[in-house]
Amino acid sequence: MSLDFSGRVAIVTGAGGGLGREHALALAKRGAKVVVNDLGGARDGSGSSATAAQAVVDEIIAAGGEAIANSASVTDFAAVQAMVQATLDKWGRIDILINNAGILRDKSFGKMELDDFKLVIDVHLMGSVNCCKAVWPVMTAQNYGRIMMTTSSSGLYGNFGQSNYGAAKMALVGLMQTLSIEGAKHDIRVNALAPTAATRMTNGLYPEAMLNAIQASDVVPAMLVLAAQDAPNRTILCAGGGSFEAAHISLTKGVYLGRGDDIDEQLMAHLQEVKNNEGQIVPENGMAQGHHEIMAAMGANRD
Repeated sequence: MSLDFSGRVAIVTGAGGGLGREHALALAKRGAKVVVNDLGGARDGSGSSATAAQAVVDEIIAAGGEAIANSASVTDFAAVQAMVQATLDKWGRIDILINNAGILRDKSFGKMELDDFKLVIDVHLMGSVNCCKAVWPVMTAQNYGRIMMTTSSSGLYGNFGQSNYGAAKMALVGLMQTLSIEGAKHDIRVNALAPTAATRMTNGLYPEAMLNAIQASDVVPAMLVLAAQDAPNRTILCAGGGSFEAAHISLTKGVYLGRGDDIDEQLMAHLQEVKNNEGQIVPENGMAQGHHEIMAAMGANRD
Protein backbone atom coordinates (compact mmCIF):
# COMPACT_ATOMS: atom_id res chain seq x y z
CA MET A 1 0.00 0.00 0.00
CA SER A 2 1.26 3.47 -0.88
CA LEU A 3 1.56 6.11 1.80
CA ASP A 4 -1.59 8.25 1.97
CA PHE A 5 -1.43 12.05 1.82
CA SER A 6 -5.14 12.71 1.40
CA GLY A 7 -6.13 16.06 2.88
CA ARG A 8 -2.52 17.23 3.21
CA VAL A 9 -1.21 20.41 1.62
CA ALA A 10 2.37 20.48 0.37
CA ILE A 11 4.69 23.17 -0.96
CA VAL A 12 7.47 21.85 -3.17
CA THR A 13 10.14 24.34 -4.25
CA GLY A 14 12.11 23.90 -7.44
CA ALA A 15 9.28 21.68 -8.68
CA GLY A 16 9.27 22.70 -12.33
CA GLY A 17 11.55 19.84 -13.32
CA GLY A 18 13.86 17.09 -12.13
CA LEU A 19 13.53 15.91 -8.55
CA GLY A 20 11.06 18.62 -7.57
CA ARG A 21 8.69 17.66 -10.36
CA GLU A 22 8.85 14.00 -9.31
CA HIS A 23 8.20 14.98 -5.69
CA ALA A 24 5.18 17.11 -6.63
CA LEU A 25 3.69 14.44 -8.91
CA ALA A 26 4.13 11.71 -6.29
CA LEU A 27 2.53 13.75 -3.50
CA ALA A 28 -0.39 14.71 -5.72
CA LYS A 29 -0.87 11.11 -6.87
CA ARG A 30 -1.22 10.11 -3.22
CA GLY A 31 -3.85 12.72 -2.45
CA ALA A 32 -1.95 15.86 -1.44
CA LYS A 33 -2.84 19.31 -2.70
CA VAL A 34 0.40 20.73 -4.07
CA VAL A 35 1.91 24.16 -4.56
CA VAL A 36 4.36 23.76 -7.44
CA ASN A 37 6.96 26.47 -6.86
CA ASP A 38 9.61 27.19 -9.45
CA LEU A 39 11.33 30.40 -10.49
CA GLY A 40 11.93 28.83 -13.90
CA GLY A 41 15.57 29.85 -14.14
CA ALA A 42 18.54 28.10 -15.69
CA ARG A 43 20.79 25.67 -13.86
CA ASP A 44 23.05 28.55 -12.79
CA GLY A 45 20.10 30.54 -11.46
CA SER A 46 19.83 33.02 -14.31
CA GLY A 47 16.51 33.96 -15.89
CA SER A 48 12.95 33.16 -14.83
CA SER A 49 9.72 31.79 -16.30
CA ALA A 50 6.39 30.57 -14.91
CA THR A 51 6.08 28.00 -17.70
CA ALA A 52 7.82 25.10 -15.94
CA ALA A 53 5.72 25.29 -12.77
CA GLN A 54 2.45 25.63 -14.71
CA ALA A 55 3.33 22.61 -16.87
CA VAL A 56 3.63 20.44 -13.76
CA VAL A 57 0.36 21.84 -12.38
CA ASP A 58 -1.36 21.00 -15.66
CA GLU A 59 0.03 17.47 -15.45
CA ILE A 60 -1.28 17.04 -11.90
CA ILE A 61 -4.73 18.40 -12.76
CA ALA A 62 -4.95 16.22 -15.87
CA ALA A 63 -4.35 13.20 -13.61
CA GLY A 64 -7.20 14.25 -11.31
CA GLY A 65 -5.15 16.03 -8.63
CA GLU A 66 -5.17 19.54 -7.19
CA ALA A 67 -2.29 21.96 -7.61
CA ILE A 68 -1.44 25.61 -8.10
CA ALA A 69 1.66 27.17 -9.61
CA ASN A 70 3.91 29.71 -7.94
CA SER A 71 6.97 31.40 -9.39
CA ALA A 72 8.36 33.10 -6.27
CA SER A 73 12.12 33.13 -5.82
CA VAL A 74 12.97 31.39 -2.56
CA THR A 75 15.61 34.07 -2.01
CA ASP A 76 12.85 36.70 -1.71
CA PHE A 77 11.29 36.36 1.75
CA ALA A 78 8.38 38.67 0.96
CA ALA A 79 7.55 36.60 -2.12
CA VAL A 80 7.79 33.40 -0.09
CA GLN A 81 5.46 34.87 2.54
CA ALA A 82 3.01 35.77 -0.22
CA MET A 83 3.21 32.17 -1.52
CA VAL A 84 2.41 30.85 1.95
CA GLN A 85 -0.52 33.24 2.31
CA ALA A 86 -1.87 32.29 -1.11
CA THR A 87 -1.69 28.63 -0.07
CA LEU A 88 -3.59 29.34 3.14
CA ASP A 89 -6.18 31.36 1.24
CA LYS A 90 -6.65 28.45 -1.16
CA TRP A 91 -6.56 25.45 1.16
CA GLY A 92 -6.42 26.71 4.75
CA ARG A 93 -3.33 24.83 5.94
CA ILE A 94 0.22 23.77 5.08
CA ASP A 95 1.35 20.33 6.18
CA ILE A 96 4.47 19.66 4.14
CA LEU A 97 7.39 21.75 2.92
CA ILE A 98 9.84 20.15 0.51
CA ASN A 99 12.88 22.44 0.18
CA ASN A 100 14.25 21.40 -3.18
CA ALA A 101 15.10 24.59 -5.09
CA GLY A 102 18.75 24.91 -6.02
CA ILE A 103 21.34 26.04 -8.54
CA LEU A 104 24.91 25.12 -9.43
CA ARG A 105 27.90 27.36 -10.09
CA ASP A 106 30.72 24.86 -9.92
CA LYS A 107 34.36 25.88 -10.02
CA SER A 108 37.43 25.11 -7.94
CA PHE A 109 37.65 27.36 -4.89
CA GLY A 110 40.76 29.15 -6.12
CA LYS A 111 39.01 30.17 -9.33
CA MET A 112 35.56 30.83 -7.91
CA GLU A 113 34.20 34.36 -7.65
CA LEU A 114 32.76 35.21 -4.24
CA ASP A 115 29.52 36.34 -5.89
CA ASP A 116 29.05 32.79 -7.19
CA PHE A 117 29.75 31.40 -3.73
CA LYS A 118 27.25 33.76 -2.10
CA LEU A 119 24.50 33.14 -4.65
CA VAL A 120 24.61 29.37 -4.19
CA ILE A 121 24.48 29.85 -0.41
CA ASP A 122 21.57 32.28 -0.84
CA VAL A 123 19.48 29.93 -2.98
CA HIS A 124 20.11 26.63 -1.19
CA LEU A 125 20.53 27.73 2.42
CA MET A 126 18.72 31.04 2.76
CA GLY A 127 16.03 29.87 0.33
CA SER A 128 15.27 26.98 2.68
CA VAL A 129 15.50 29.29 5.71
CA ASN A 130 13.01 31.68 4.12
CA CYS A 131 10.54 28.90 3.36
CA CYS A 132 10.89 27.34 6.81
CA LYS A 133 10.46 30.71 8.51
CA ALA A 134 7.32 31.44 6.49
CA VAL A 135 5.60 28.12 7.25
CA TRP A 136 6.84 27.75 10.84
CA PRO A 137 4.06 29.76 12.55
CA VAL A 138 1.46 27.95 10.45
CA MET A 139 2.76 24.51 11.39
CA THR A 140 3.19 25.55 15.03
CA ALA A 141 -0.43 26.76 15.25
CA GLN A 142 -1.82 23.57 13.73
CA ASN A 143 0.55 21.35 15.76
CA TYR A 144 1.65 19.48 12.67
CA GLY A 145 4.31 19.87 10.04
CA ARG A 146 6.75 17.90 7.93
CA ILE A 147 9.79 19.69 6.51
CA MET A 148 12.43 18.16 4.27
CA MET A 149 15.77 19.75 3.45
CA THR A 150 17.61 18.61 0.34
CA THR A 151 21.22 18.07 1.33
CA SER A 152 23.89 16.33 -0.74
CA SER A 153 26.83 13.97 -0.54
CA SER A 154 28.86 17.00 -1.66
CA GLY A 155 28.01 18.61 1.66
CA LEU A 156 28.24 15.49 3.79
CA TYR A 157 31.52 14.27 2.31
CA GLY A 158 32.90 16.98 -0.02
CA ASN A 159 33.32 17.12 -3.78
CA PHE A 160 35.92 18.83 -5.95
CA GLY A 161 34.72 22.08 -7.47
CA GLN A 162 31.68 22.41 -5.21
CA SER A 163 32.85 24.37 -2.18
CA ASN A 164 29.85 26.72 -2.43
CA TYR A 165 27.32 23.94 -3.01
CA GLY A 166 28.89 21.69 -0.37
CA ALA A 167 28.95 24.46 2.24
CA ALA A 168 25.28 25.23 1.60
CA LYS A 169 24.23 21.59 1.70
CA MET A 170 26.04 20.86 4.97
CA ALA A 171 24.60 24.03 6.47
CA LEU A 172 21.15 22.64 5.71
CA VAL A 173 21.97 19.62 7.86
CA GLY A 174 22.82 21.95 10.74
CA LEU A 175 19.54 23.80 10.20
CA MET A 176 17.66 20.50 10.17
CA GLN A 177 19.33 19.31 13.38
CA THR A 178 18.15 22.35 15.34
CA LEU A 179 14.70 22.79 13.78
CA SER A 180 13.94 19.12 14.46
CA ILE A 181 14.61 19.72 18.14
CA GLU A 182 12.70 23.01 18.34
CA GLY A 183 9.72 21.72 16.36
CA ALA A 184 9.25 18.42 18.17
CA LYS A 185 6.80 19.75 20.78
CA HIS A 186 4.49 20.87 17.95
CA ASP A 187 4.91 17.63 15.97
CA ILE A 188 6.95 19.45 13.34
CA ARG A 189 9.35 16.80 12.08
CA VAL A 190 12.35 17.99 10.11
CA ASN A 191 14.59 15.70 8.07
CA ALA A 192 17.07 15.81 5.21
CA LEU A 193 17.45 13.89 1.97
CA ALA A 194 20.71 13.39 0.09
CA PRO A 195 19.67 12.30 -3.41
CA THR A 196 21.65 10.78 -6.25
CA ALA A 197 19.67 11.36 -9.42
CA ALA A 198 19.94 12.18 -13.10
CA THR A 199 18.66 15.74 -13.47
CA ARG A 200 19.88 18.86 -15.25
CA MET A 201 22.01 19.44 -12.13
CA THR A 202 23.98 16.27 -12.89
CA ASN A 203 24.10 16.51 -16.69
CA GLY A 204 27.67 16.07 -17.84
CA LEU A 205 28.89 14.72 -14.50
CA TYR A 206 28.33 11.02 -15.29
CA PRO A 207 28.26 8.83 -18.44
CA GLU A 208 24.79 8.23 -19.91
CA ALA A 209 24.72 4.59 -18.77
CA MET A 210 25.27 5.68 -15.18
CA LEU A 211 22.63 8.41 -15.44
CA ASN A 212 20.11 5.84 -16.65
CA ALA A 213 20.71 3.88 -13.45
CA ILE A 214 19.85 6.82 -11.18
CA GLN A 215 16.50 8.17 -12.30
CA ALA A 216 14.96 11.03 -10.33
CA SER A 217 11.89 8.91 -9.59
CA ASP A 218 14.09 6.45 -7.67
CA VAL A 219 14.58 9.07 -4.95
CA VAL A 220 10.87 9.79 -4.42
CA PRO A 221 10.16 6.97 -1.91
CA ALA A 222 12.63 8.51 0.54
CA MET A 223 10.93 11.90 0.23
CA LEU A 224 7.52 10.32 0.83
CA VAL A 225 8.76 8.61 3.99
CA LEU A 226 10.23 11.87 5.31
CA ALA A 227 7.01 13.77 4.53
CA ALA A 228 4.56 11.16 5.84
CA GLN A 229 2.47 11.34 9.00
CA ASP A 230 4.66 8.61 10.54
CA ALA A 231 7.89 10.27 9.37
CA PRO A 232 11.00 10.05 11.51
CA ASN A 233 12.54 13.19 12.99
CA ARG A 234 16.13 14.42 12.59
CA THR A 235 17.06 11.82 10.01
CA ILE A 236 19.39 12.11 7.02
CA LEU A 237 18.30 9.66 4.33
CA CYS A 238 20.42 9.00 1.26
CA ALA A 239 18.78 7.61 -1.88
CA GLY A 240 19.67 6.77 -5.45
CA GLY A 241 19.10 4.08 -8.05
CA GLY A 242 16.85 2.06 -5.73
CA SER A 243 19.27 2.03 -2.79
CA PHE A 244 18.61 3.77 0.52
CA GLU A 245 21.05 4.60 3.31
CA ALA A 246 21.22 6.84 6.39
CA ALA A 247 24.01 9.28 7.18
CA HIS A 248 24.97 10.26 10.72
CA ILE A 249 27.00 13.03 12.31
CA SER A 250 28.78 10.98 14.95
CA LEU A 251 31.16 11.55 17.86
CA THR A 252 34.03 9.18 18.67
CA LYS A 253 34.83 8.12 22.23
CA GLY A 254 38.02 10.11 21.95
CA VAL A 255 40.88 10.28 24.47
CA TYR A 256 41.15 12.28 27.68
CA LEU A 257 44.57 13.98 27.78
CA GLY A 258 44.02 16.60 30.46
CA ARG A 259 46.12 19.77 30.65
CA GLY A 260 49.80 20.51 30.31
CA ASP A 261 52.45 22.13 28.17
CA ASP A 262 52.86 19.06 25.97
CA ILE A 263 49.19 18.28 25.26
CA ASP A 264 49.60 19.32 21.64
CA GLU A 265 52.36 16.75 21.20
CA GLN A 266 50.31 14.12 23.04
CA LEU A 267 47.30 14.84 20.84
CA MET A 268 49.41 14.43 17.72
CA ALA A 269 50.70 11.11 19.06
CA HIS A 270 47.17 9.89 19.94
CA LEU A 271 45.37 11.31 16.90
CA GLN A 272 44.53 7.93 15.35
CA GLU A 273 43.05 6.81 18.67
CA VAL A 274 41.00 10.00 18.86
CA LYS A 275 39.67 9.33 15.34
CA ASN A 276 38.93 5.65 16.00
CA ASN A 277 35.29 4.95 15.08
CA GLU A 278 34.84 2.08 17.53
CA GLY A 279 32.24 2.99 20.13
CA GLN A 280 31.21 6.22 18.40
CA ILE A 281 27.79 7.70 19.17
CA VAL A 282 25.21 9.83 17.39
CA PRO A 283 24.58 12.67 19.87
CA GLU A 284 20.98 13.60 20.68
CA ASN A 285 21.84 17.30 20.58
CA GLY A 286 24.75 19.72 20.53
CA MET A 287 25.17 19.56 24.30
CA ALA A 288 26.28 15.93 24.09
CA GLN A 289 29.86 16.76 23.14
CA GLY A 290 30.28 19.12 26.06
CA HIS A 291 28.66 16.63 28.46
CA HIS A 292 30.98 13.87 27.25
CA GLU A 293 34.04 16.06 27.74
CA ILE A 294 32.94 17.40 31.14
CA MET A 295 32.26 13.89 32.44
CA ALA A 296 35.69 12.72 31.23
CA ALA A 297 37.40 15.66 32.92
CA MET A 298 35.51 15.23 36.21
CA GLY A 299 36.18 11.50 36.21
CA ALA A 300 39.88 12.08 35.66
CA ASN A 301 40.01 14.67 38.44
CA ARG A 302 38.30 12.28 40.86
CA ASP A 303 40.93 9.68 40.10
